[in-house]
Amino acid sequence: MTEHHHPEPEGAGDNSYKWLALFVVVIGTFMVMLDSSIVNIAIPKMMNVFGTDLDSIKWVLTGYTLAMGAVVPITGFLSDTFGIKKLFIGALSLFTIGSFLCGFSWSNNVMVIFRVVQAIGGGAIMPVGMSYIMQIFPLQERGKALGFWGIASMAAPAIGPTLGGYIIQYMDWRFIFYVNVPIGIFGVIFASILLKDTPLVPYKGDFDFIGLVSSIVGIVSLLYVLGEADTIDWGNVKFPLLIALGVFGLMIFVVNELSHPNPMLELRVLKIYDFTLSQFITGITTLALMGGVYVLPLFLQNLRGYTAMQTGLILFPSAIASGLMMPVSGAIFDKFGAKVVTLPGLLILAFATYQMSLFNMNTPSTYITFVAAIRGIGLGLAMMPVNTAAMNAVPRHLYGKATALSTTIRSILQAVSITFMTTVISGSTNVNYARLAEQITPFNRTASSVITMLKGVYWSYGLPQVDALENAYATLGQVIYGQAYLDAMNHAIALTVPIVFVAVVLVLMMSSKKATGQKKGPTQEGEKVAHESETGVAAIME
Repeated sequence: MTEHHHPEPEGAGDNSYKWLALFVVVIGTFMVMLDSSIVNIAIPKMMNVFGTDLDSIKWVLTGYTLAMGAVVPITGFLSDTFGIKKLFIGALSLFTIGSFLCGFSWSNNVMVIFRVVQAIGGGAIMPVGMSYIMQIFPLQERGKALGFWGIASMAAPAIGPTLGGYIIQYMDWRFIFYVNVPIGIFGVIFASILLKDTPLVPYKGDFDFIGLVSSIVGIVSLLYVLGEADTIDWGNVKFPLLIALGVFGLMIFVVNELSHPNPMLELRVLKIYDFTLSQFITGITTLALMGGVYVLPLFLQNLRGYTAMQTGLILFPSAIASGLMMPVSGAIFDKFGAKVVTLPGLLILAFATYQMSLFNMNTPSTYITFVAAIRGIGLGLAMMPVNTAAMNAVPRHLYGKATALSTTIRSILQAVSITFMTTVISGSTNVNYARLAEQITPFNRTASSVITMLKGVYWSYGLPQVDALENAYATLGQVIYGQAYLDAMNHAIALTVPIVFVAVVLVLMMSSKKATGQKKGPTQEGEKVAHESETGVAAIME
């Protein structure tokens, strides 16, 4: 089984080197993830400073997401051609420069341009980092290594709102961007000293231009429409056109990738059973994750009236719980395979998500923190092992393209998940509001007595009788809307519970190969999978 070995980065077997290199990759990942969550908090502040409206300021977030989505597919080709070390250092430098420039922005348009610069660097860091970890760690340690890497991607989005809230309250808002600069410089210096070069694939002059253009057109069009889903006006011809353009772009992309001798994204990797299955499972856990990351802050801020910083503190323990469970789940995966650790994780996730769908206006914040932390434990156990099992099934020379493909799929699924949540919430809110408002009639005793009481309160403040009555109805309308919104959120979260059980079924369908054989060589089992996949892919390519 030795003829299919690809040379490792020099010193890849050296123990301290591996963990130091992992530390460098974690710094990069942490910065990118922190940035995506910290900037949301500064949006109202930026609207004031730049004197702009919500539609324009949204491009600070949208531009970043679109640029990130567009750059990911090409990372596989770039890491093969220039080596992971150069690409990682280049991406981290670009991200750091972009952050510095964002802090300098003097208008909304300039901020959007600098955010795109930042995103081009940020988009490459995630897939390249994962690919590098796959290359330097032997099969029986990958679970633990990717678990430590996963801490960054779980902890950063939770630290973001708390840190962002603190900066906005006590410091200059521009520090939200400047905070990346020293960390980035530190990361670039460390990466230059520590990271070793990976084997290169000589460039034969057959770059996949059609793949690049069609992927950018397809992904950017669809991500744009998905990002606007909560405010789409279907009467506006722009949206149906963009959907058509996006679907058409992706169709050309798929046909081109399957026929190109050196495709930008290796779609044939999807023939590997565990890899494809894991993309579905990841999609479902992403949807469940959005319940906590997206819906819970809405509930805490819009309905319960907490500030962004208080919300961050309430949700912080859940990130700590996820972070702590990531390496643990990785270590268990290395010993026993994915199922043993993922199934309990998904069941804990389903249980805690169900509890979360029962939250109301009187739920104590300590209980919210507790349930969110239990959910965090479930997510920490469930997320990484499935990804690791997927990558272990991929032949070594396709790591770069496989991580680029799975990152692309994940960013689209994330956008789809948020769109799904917002659509369900706004649809349900309207239905619930109509149902509750119907009950406010002169014949409904409770409604009448509440109206009379509120009218009395406004009257006692010296309002004329007609105004007091109007205000009473308006206040009751707000209360009803709040209840309708809360019910809609609970409904959206409850919907993710049965979806998690679909993931349980899919995990049971994964092949039961363990990462390490008992008395066999440490990577024999994985080598066999890689060998089968490699010969399969080679056969298709011929």
